[in-house]
Amino acid sequence: MSKLLEIGVTLLSTTNVNLNVVASTNLYTVPVGKKLTLILALGNNASDDALAAQATIGQSGSKADFLPTQTMSGLSAAGAAIIMQPIPNVTPLTIVEYPAGIVIVFDVTQQAGAACTADIDLLGKLKNA
Repeated sequence: MSKLLEIGVTLLSTTNVNLNVVASTNLYTVPVGKKLTLILALGNNASDDALAAQATIGQSGSKADFLPTQTMSGLSAAGAAIIMQPIPNVTPLTIVEYPAGIVIVFDVTQQAGAACTADIDLLGKLKNA
């Protein structure tokens, strides 16, 4: 594993998801011997207007433990992209550190209303367990 993966925030995966089907899509599995802190997800390369699509991001057993419901309305035109991340306030946020073997999922909870797919880029920091 490169030093960048061990010390910096890196792109973990890019996964094309169907935003017009209520379903979970696996984004990433934490490798053996590692633990993961997620930083953000980017939605981009949409095939059409995401309209009313909503989704959560988290581990397969707790699908919203990283991000609760996110509305994809920002994916409204060709070339548009959205940033999905926890937003800190006065008190720092507590986020989950995922152990090896955990599967991170993108869970569409409300469909877009029309055929639409988009790429979800997952970014985070891996550390030795």
